[in-house]
Amino acid sequence: MNASQETGNDESSPSADREESTQESEQSASPSAVEGENNEAQDNAEDDERLTIPDVLPVLPLKDVVVYPFSVQPLGVGQERSIRLIDDVMRSDRRLVVLVAQKAADIEQAGPDDIFRIGTVARVGRMFRMPDGTLQIAVQGLERVVIGEFTQEKPYLAAQVSLKPDTQEADNETEAIKRNVISYFQRLITLVQNMPEGVAATTLNLEEPRQVVYVIATFVQMELELRQKLLELDSVREKLQNLSSFLAHELEIFELGKKIQTSAQEEMGKMQREYLLREQLKAIQRELGEESEEQATVNELRRKIEEARMPEEALKEANRELSRLEKLPTVSPEYSIIRTYLELLVSLPWDKSTGEKIDVPHARQVLDQDHYDLEKIKERILEYLAVRHLKEERKAEQLERAHEQDVTEEGVEVEDIRPTQPLQSQEEARSINREPILCFVGPPGVGKTSLGQSIARALGRKFARMSLGGIRDEAEIRGHRRTYIGAMPGRILQTLRRVDTNDPVIMLDEVDKVGADWRGDPSSALLEVLDPEQNFNFRDNYLDLPFDLSKVMFIATANALEPIPAPLRDRMEILELSGYTEEQKVHIARNYLLPKQLEANGLNKDELAIDDEVLRRIVRDYTREAGVRNLEREVGSLCRKVAKQISEGREAPIQVTAEQVPEYLGRQRFFEEAAERLDRPGIATGLVWTPVGGEIIFIEAAAMPGKEERLILTGQLGDVMKESATAALSYVRSNAAALGLPSNVFEGQAIHIHVPAGAIPKDGPSAGVTMVTVLVSLASKRKVRSDVAMTGEITLRGKVMPIGGVKEKVLAAYRSGIRTVIMPKKNEADLMEDLPKELREQMKFVFATDISEVLDTALEPIHNHHEKLSSAQDGTERPRRRKSEKAVAKA
Repeated sequence: MNASQETGNDESSPSADREESTQESEQSASPSAVEGENNEAQDNAEDDERLTIPDVLPVLPLKDVVVYPFSVQPLGVGQERSIRLIDDVMRSDRRLVVLVAQKAADIEQAGPDDIFRIGTVARVGRMFRMPDGTLQIAVQGLERVVIGEFTQEKPYLAAQVSLKPDTQEADNETEAIKRNVISYFQRLITLVQNMPEGVAATTLNLEEPRQVVYVIATFVQMELELRQKLLELDSVREKLQNLSSFLAHELEIFELGKKIQTSAQEEMGKMQREYLLREQLKAIQRELGEESEEQATVNELRRKIEEARMPEEALKEANRELSRLEKLPTVSPEYSIIRTYLELLVSLPWDKSTGEKIDVPHARQVLDQDHYDLEKIKERILEYLAVRHLKEERKAEQLERAHEQDVTEEGVEVEDIRPTQPLQSQEEARSINREPILCFVGPPGVGKTSLGQSIARALGRKFARMSLGGIRDEAEIRGHRRTYIGAMPGRILQTLRRVDTNDPVIMLDEVDKVGADWRGDPSSALLEVLDPEQNFNFRDNYLDLPFDLSKVMFIATANALEPIPAPLRDRMEILELSGYTEEQKVHIARNYLLPKQLEANGLNKDELAIDDEVLRRIVRDYTREAGVRNLEREVGSLCRKVAKQISEGREAPIQVTAEQVPEYLGRQRFFEEAAERLDRPGIATGLVWTPVGGEIIFIEAAAMPGKEERLILTGQLGDVMKESATAALSYVRSNAAALGLPSNVFEGQAIHIHVPAGAIPKDGPSAGVTMVTVLVSLASKRKVRSDVAMTGEITLRGKVMPIGGVKEKVLAAYRSGIRTVIMPKKNEADLMEDLPKELREQMKFVFATDISEVLDTALEPIHNHHEKLSSAQDGTERPRRRKSEKAVAKA
């Protein structure tokens, strides 16, 4: 607020080593000095005619400072030209200088265009020369002046100036505004801490309105624009009005701040008073033998802590937080935070297990009852149960022998008392409870989630499911720090708290769909959860204590392995569920899906009679999937139609035959279209893998005359498939003679390879042999067999390379009615291991190591081709006419 003590000119303010001289300068601006020297200025300005100034005066630009008449201010002078100006002024008789504010404070050498035109002529009263060469001066403002034409710019500014006295109104309105300004200023002084002493008395002794404006404006903080505006206004009444508005605004802000401060102090006083009253109330209740609500809460938490059987570290933390809770008032924000934290600690299942004995034969019975086939998965689960069963038995025997030995040595049987906080070796516990992390990978609907439920039932444990699809925040797994508002533990601890046991079966669904962004990488947080070497000491950010997850059996599910990060995939044991054959689907529908849908739709078992042919037609004509989810929907739709008929009065049982299926389910949705599509050369059936199972694709090729040879690829193909097409064309052209084709095959032609269903992205290393077959078929005019599908990748030497997803691709061919499949020789072992025996017996497999073996099987024989059709130049086939037919056509 003390504007009169601010230093501002075209140089920076003095440094600390000039403090003593600066204090002397500031003392010259004290209210008493202002009053004394203002008397002199008042005597000089009582009659404007008595104040005469030269026509030309030196001009000193000031930074962020406006000097008013009647004011005395200290200034620091540091620029070389300004020091010279002051030296010249001090050598003159009257020591007059024009002080004017710069328009911008960042200008170092202000010129005529950089300063305002209205300034104040002032007299330099004192000057102190500082050790560093700068000057400290005290100036006394005399009167407003108008700066005219500049007479010099070097070594410093000088200009023609003329006095510009203020217009003073001597009416009642001006007097009222003046008194209002003084009143505002007096109130403001009481609210501002750094206002110099004696200022209030000085302003009360001022009589002229002009003096009131300039003196008060000197002592209040305001922007440079408003200061300059007050100086430039001619009317004293307008000056008072502007100053009154500013003071009213400042006073409102300061009073509001004072009110807020007072309110805060009162609130603190109220809290202290309530705290003292509560302490007194507690003392009275203790004397009366009563228990307060807060003490009851603390005692309840203490009891739960003792019963929770926490590890030693967790027990220490719980007792420490409980002691803090006792000392806090209930209105404290930290009270609820600590209480919530303690409630989580005591609710976690630190030492709660299901404890059921493992029964391997019972587990086999449960798995067979819930799921058909999946023999490899069931065997792996039973192996795990058997190992765990043996570990527990061996450990129990060791403990019993050790107990007997202690009894023998001591001679007295010691009662086995377990402490509240069991202390046992973490390494020992980990060796017993090292649960495997199974990951079921397969398309939707193959039974991954239901298999996890069956495992929990076989183990006699509780089952919990966590869907990880789409989560992007690492805190979802590890929780938030307690320092955040609304912090909570991660989903792992929340799940354990919900099931209330430390050894449940937790299914982590859709682990391949976990995302990552600026909030963190949840898949990295899962590394600690799913690693048997680390999860016995898992630390949640909210809990901040180690929690043993080694007893939990985690089962992850995914549709595809590729999106799972490699470190996370390395922590898990991958078990693939490829899909089901037609016979397996019929069996599943008969024994699992149909009874479930009959119950779901309110039907009794004897009210609907369908045979396997009906189910087989539903599988073949109404669903085409790897799993059985859509099959269950169709069976449910059939049951609903039957329930409607029974509700309308039709007598049960209702017999549904295969021919009646369209009446219940509508038109047929899938057809065996391979034979219909392969009606000319240049088309072949390929097999590809997708995240939802295998699929068949039709690859078509056409040759067109063109000015330049080029390869056109359409059908939204990925980079790998584009490379396969390029390699296939290069192989055909470079081995034309060996393939029985002209040496200049496709010369001067544009080759177009198209994979229909263009809206679906297609990629993967499995279409190389199919593209070679298509190109050879197109060039030789030999059609590809309709009952053959193929998969495999090729090299430029014509070797057939192995591929993945064998079972899915074979099942896709089988679903489409294709019974002959060509695949790489190196995939024969995969086929024998993964494919069911009944499917291997129904289908024919050709294992190829060279592309010639593929072509021999896939292309129709040459003699059949020449006997049937003759090819037109454009590749279309026309039947030959008899001579009689030609004669009739000519006539």
